[in-house]
Amino acid sequence: METLNVIVVDDEYGMRRGAERVLKDLVLTLPDINGEVKFSVRTAASGKELEEKMAAAPADILLLDHILPDITGLDILDGLGKKSLDLLTIMITAYASLETAVTATRRGAYDFLAKPFTPEELRGAVRKAARHLILQRQARRLAEEKRQVRFQFISVLAHEMKAPIAAIEGYLQMIRERAMGDSLGAYDRMVDRSLIRIDGMRKLIGDLLDTTAIESGQRQRNLVALDISEAARQAVENMKPEAARREIQIDMSVPDGLNLEADKTEIDMIFNNLVSNAIKYNRDHGRVKVTASQSGDEIRIQVKDTGIGMTPEECNRLFKDFSRIKNEKTRNILGSGLGLSTLKKLVTLYNGDISVESKPDVGSTFTVKLHKIQRPGNEKG
Repeated sequence: METLNVIVVDDEYGMRRGAERVLKDLVLTLPDINGEVKFSVRTAASGKELEEKMAAAPADILLLDHILPDITGLDILDGLGKKSLDLLTIMITAYASLETAVTATRRGAYDFLAKPFTPEELRGAVRKAARHLILQRQARRLAEEKRQVRFQFISVLAHEMKAPIAAIEGYLQMIRERAMGDSLGAYDRMVDRSLIRIDGMRKLIGDLLDTTAIESGQRQRNLVALDISEAARQAVENMKPEAARREIQIDMSVPDGLNLEADKTEIDMIFNNLVSNAIKYNRDHGRVKVTASQSGDEIRIQVKDTGIGMTPEECNRLFKDFSRIKNEKTRNILGSGLGLSTLKKLVTLYNGDISVESKPDVGSTFTVKLHKIQRPGNEKG
């Protein structure tokens, strides 16, 4: 529960005490911000006393009388405006003229409450101010978080692109200077390495497009009834050439009839990611086992490898954006660090989850659980 600090500034004792009684036990439920708000109420009888109270603890909401013994409420508004404080002011006055209200608003007042007012009118004005203040602060926090995420995103992207660009530039410079002589064959390895680096950058760009499309909700989904066993078979088929090159055996136990309302591209991405990683991080002459089963509305997919494995600490970092396990074993394995984070986002679309069990030098087992998507209007009632 959030607590907002309120200061009631009025030279009439009865007005101060009355407002304090109305607000001190007030608890507001604000559904659109998912929470409740209560109020800590203090009072001040003059501008000087308000200044002292503000110095001791800033206010969130100020209930400010227009006429005070030592200063006017409008003058106080001018002073607050110069300090750029994070608070809202509700002007209270017995002189409820349109001119006063317009002047107060121009000088920074959020709302205007004319005397005499009822407890319900006071609660209504404070409720409106509290909701506005909290939403305003949440919007600022969200904007700051977005700025930080964008900064981190660009920083990591620049870091990930810098190495392959530098490598390709170095190879091209050597070729231009004929560093290996005039025989074209001497430069074949440089060309091959450059093409591998370009392929890595292309995959990074593709992964970036995938993950941003999923996060933003901009990707058009085509949900149809699917037997996902076909996606499993296709993913294994796609990786057979690489598996054969490294003499990795792939075993598959995926029965037909694993039915799920799903987007075919998303299911293909899930299987392709799991199977390709199982090959990529495996050892030569290793094994990969792909299994899937269905129980009610849940489909369980498991891909097990005999690869390099990971420590518990490495497993904890695995599903974050741009998180790559970097050690001596993975030094020569290219990757964007986005594949598994994209996979986690995809799994979430199916009310599911993904987990991993792994041991260094033994292997890893990834388990994905997918559930029936609950569409609006399909709830049982």
